[in-house]
Amino acid sequence: PATFKLCAGISYRHMRNMTGLRKNALVAIHHELNRLAGPGPSNWISQVHRRSSLLSSRIEEEQRYSEEEMSYVKQGENALQKAINILGEQDGWTIETVAANGDKVLSKVLPDIGKVFKLEVMLEQHPDTLYEELVGNMEQMGEWNPNVKQVKILQKIGQDTMVTHEVSAETPGNVVGPRDLVSVRCAKRRGSTCFLAGMSTQHAKMPEQRGVVRAENGPTCIVMKPCAEDPNKTKFTWLLSIDLKGWIPKTIINKVLSQTQV
Repeated sequence: PATFKLCAGISYRHMRNMTGLRKNALVAIHHELNRLAGPGPSNWISQVHRRSSLLSSRIEEEQRYSEEEMSYVKQGENALQKAINILGEQDGWTIETVAANGDKVLSKVLPDIGKVFKLEVMLEQHPDTLYEELVGNMEQMGEWNPNVKQVKILQKIGQDTMVTHEVSAETPGNVVGPRDLVSVRCAKRRGSTCFLAGMSTQHAKMPEQRGVVRAENGPTCIVMKPCAEDPNKTKFTWLLSIDLKGWIPKTIINKVLSQTQV
């Protein structure tokens, strides 16, 4: 009974974060598994042992992070989950822009977030190539993206999470002045699908800069999935949610954002 109570307890977020509770629960669970297994463990016992070992290594990894680092990890995972939920809703999207080649930018207004934009296209690139460019070579984004002046990684936490500072390039006619963003980004792979999600955060290394408006974004997400007919092509989905701040009419902002995606 005590083991089951521990399992039930750690399923609640506020209890899962209590110091030492998960570790004690794991010790109790391992003890029970060893008792149940006896001299010849059955297949299901082996499976549970393997899964509990994975959980144990995840907890050990978390324990290496500081409270600030764990905060960024959770922010990134939260941004990813919110973005996946938004992209999973197929209803309510309206056409915002149609490019010359037929690519469309869709939009919808969401409570507590505002207007979000979605672009879905097929790219003539392998998902791994795109992932390496967008994640592995993130700081070189300004070399090929005309909308980005500079991207700098302020802090990396483990394999999946980083905090970045991004400075936008000037728009034609300087309709929208200089903007910068401080974002936490979460890069994940689930099978053959790659995700890069993000949202605004704060970081001690990059306070607001004089003469530059600090925009806010999130949740944003790029999803890269191999094409079913040709795995060397990628179904590329980009969810964009950003508040450029400043005294700019929404009609101009919406036009700039949808054109940015195209």
